[in-house]
Amino acid sequence: MKDRVREAVFNLLGTPVAGSHAIDLFAGTGALGLEAISRGALKATFIERHLPTNNLIQENAAVLGVAERIQVVFGDAFRWSADFQPNATERFTVFCSPPFDFYVERRPEMLALVSRWIEVSPEGSQIVVEADERFDFQSLPQPEKWDVRNYPPAVIGIYES
Repeated sequence: MKDRVREAVFNLLGTPVAGSHAIDLFAGTGALGLEAISRGALKATFIERHLPTNNLIQENAAVLGVAERIQVVFGDAFRWSADFQPNATERFTVFCSPPFDFYVERRPEMLALVSRWIEVSPEGSQIVVEADERFDFQSLPQPEKWDVRNYPPAVIGIYES
């Protein structure tokens, strides 16, 4: 996610990020989860399947002095999400920013992934989906609850439970 888009997303999310558990499903460098921590998230979990990038997230968290507030999981976001058992009292800020091709090549899996997070997220949670113009946000569960914004080439959808 580009810097200007990330800034816009956090402005849209607002204060509910504070006190939440940030979950960065396709973490990459971890910028989204680390930004959430900087905006008051209590902790962050990063799911990343590329080991050198996992190490980079941990190094960045150490430099920022937040290493004790993060968990980096080396693995697949689809499998991890399917097995995740949420704490019913813990609000989430979930970031789903995979390679845009996933929304085309793995469409059923992506829809199931987002559906799972809608299902398990307690009231007050937020789910952020970043895609491109090829993805139809109307195909998501409860399409009327999604705030969809264009930041070409990205399209951002935010769901609040």
